[in-house]
Amino acid sequence: MTQPTAKRSTRARHAATLADVGRAAGVSAMAASAVLNGAKTSSRISDETRQRILEAAEQLRYRPNATARGLAERRMNTLGLATTLSGNELNQYFLEVFNGVIEAAAAAGQNTTVFAFDTWPEVARRMASICDGRIDGLILLAPLLGPDDAQALPEHTPVVSVHANHALPGVPNIESDEERGAFEMVRQMLALGHRRILHLAGPADSIGANRRVAGWRRAHAEAGVPLDEDLLVRGGFSAEASRRQLADWFDAHRGDEVPHAIFAVSDAVALGCFEVLGARGLQVPRDLSVVGFDDTLLARSARLATVHQPLREMGHLAVRLLLAAVDAKLGLAPPQPIASQVLPTETVLQPSLAPVRPGPLAIP
Repeated sequence: MTQPTAKRSTRARHAATLADVGRAAGVSAMAASAVLNGAKTSSRISDETRQRILEAAEQLRYRPNATARGLAERRMNTLGLATTLSGNELNQYFLEVFNGVIEAAAAAGQNTTVFAFDTWPEVARRMASICDGRIDGLILLAPLLGPDDAQALPEHTPVVSVHANHALPGVPNIESDEERGAFEMVRQMLALGHRRILHLAGPADSIGANRRVAGWRRAHAEAGVPLDEDLLVRGGFSAEASRRQLADWFDAHRGDEVPHAIFAVSDAVALGCFEVLGARGLQVPRDLSVVGFDDTLLARSARLATVHQPLREMGHLAVRLLLAAVDAKLGLAPPQPIASQVLPTETVLQPSLAPVRPGPLAIP
């Protein structure tokens, strides 16, 4: 009769420690640490002992404790990225910058931890828990932090911002020349004969949105084309916001002339317009042109005319500045000057922007 076999334990074996390796090799945990982690020791370790420790570590599948090593070296080799993400809409702006961050971080041997919240006041309230030693430095993506919120920024953790809404004390900021980008795009639209250019703008408390409004205005002024203030519509940066903005504006102007073109504050807003226009039987660019701002992956896929912001490059630069600040904090490099860096924008022409239609068209 076959004897029942002992039931194999399903309990996971604990990860091997330096003490385990030391016992297996017949040495102290300190000697094992000296060989495996480069820890200092006053004793000389022979080649034979070193080999025995390495073989024991291999057999036990020992892996160094990253947290312990980070504490010893005073750095975790991990960078943080804090931003706000809300709703069900895919945030293409975030993805473009984030791709740049993780590319540059990986190339520098760094991990990246994302901290996503609903609002920026919540980020400010949670700042102490974010910068609790698990990251070496923090990137703030499009922070809407005021002077009071900025007081929550930690002194012991270097911080870099991308598209900050306000200057933050001691924090270098990376931004793009948004006013110039808007100006160049609207000037191109005016050159194609467009005169009624509806600007679906961002909120009035956003410095980036206001810079794009300024570019829209300057292009009209330099071309000598009068501005109709009714064509400036404030809203948000999302597709959902643009659908509400445009539908409400069309409802309020039913029977009036369809705008020649729409200049949207973001690619998401521009792409959101297509659904509203299609529901009213309007085609792009036959009946009106639509352009965006950002040059995201979805915009490129939809062949949307837009203003290119070097978002991925901004992510790269944020990592480089942050790592320089971390090295300076550890005394490994000289301190870097705190200054904003403004990257250029470019006009990207695509089929959604065409010459003005030949005659007036009423809003259905």
